[in-house]
Amino acid sequence: MSSPAALPLPCAPSFTDVGGVRTRAVIAGEGPPLVLLHGIGRSLEDWEANLAPLSERHRVYALDLIGFGYTDKPDVPYSLAGLARFVAHFLDAVGETRPVTLIGNSLGGAVAQRFAATFPERTRGLILVNSAGFGREIAAILRVLTVPRLGELLLRSTKLSARQTVRSLFHDPRLATPERVAAALDLARQPGAARTFLRVLRDLGDWRGAKTVWREELLGRLAERRLPTLIVWGDHDLILPARLLDAARRHHPHAQFHLFRDTGHMPQLERAETFNRLALDFLQEVSV
Repeated sequence: MSSPAALPLPCAPSFTDVGGVRTRAVIAGEGPPLVLLHGIGRSLEDWEANLAPLSERHRVYALDLIGFGYTDKPDVPYSLAGLARFVAHFLDAVGETRPVTLIGNSLGGAVAQRFAATFPERTRGLILVNSAGFGREIAAILRVLTVPRLGELLLRSTKLSARQTVRSLFHDPRLATPERVAAALDLARQPGAARTFLRVLRDLGDWRGAKTVWREELLGRLAERRLPTLIVWGDHDLILPARLLDAARRHHPHAQFHLFRDTGHMPQLERAETFNRLALDFLQEVSV
């Protein structure tokens, strides 16, 4: 069952067996398929303001990735490639065989890019929202957490840490509501959540920031494909700075871009109306 601390959603989540992993997802709407992927340590609630508008025209799959949210958290190696394969296995489990457009925020953007590179025949397009993968720069606290033992010591699930986490996601402090803080705390306290968080973080980065090898390999493969892509960012992102959008422009000159003013790490929530309109306009072009 979903935790009682989970935020209310316009569409009720359910659970699907994905290779023995009990996987929580919202599946809603009819039309061309969309896959919505959340960030590190987060859940499908990060799309709460987008599910209903997007599902009016599309078949939407918003899932808690393996190891995150309220999906099972097996004690296994975690990697970007593994998360992308899990998305493919999820689509197999729900019987979705059509090429999908993936919408990914933060870590979810990197997973979406890896999926597109690994499964090109299953990918129609990408919407990348403050996405990891465009530069070394990440928040200092995330770099610190990559340090063995120190990360385990610092990654504490307290009300204060949950409040600080949620506050860091938005430019407008009013969006760091008590409900969102309670939900973040509940996510952090799920058994195995901290272990998954640190394994994924350390696969992608170290104390210097996001590792170069996976970023350059992924950017090179996707630049060759010139896949229909929309890249958006918030100009006050405290996690992945907005200047990374310049790197995204260099690597994907064919893409569409949008910079949200007075917006943090989650424009899909902080600027939901504009984000939904941009996404639906882009998706209409991709579907033609």
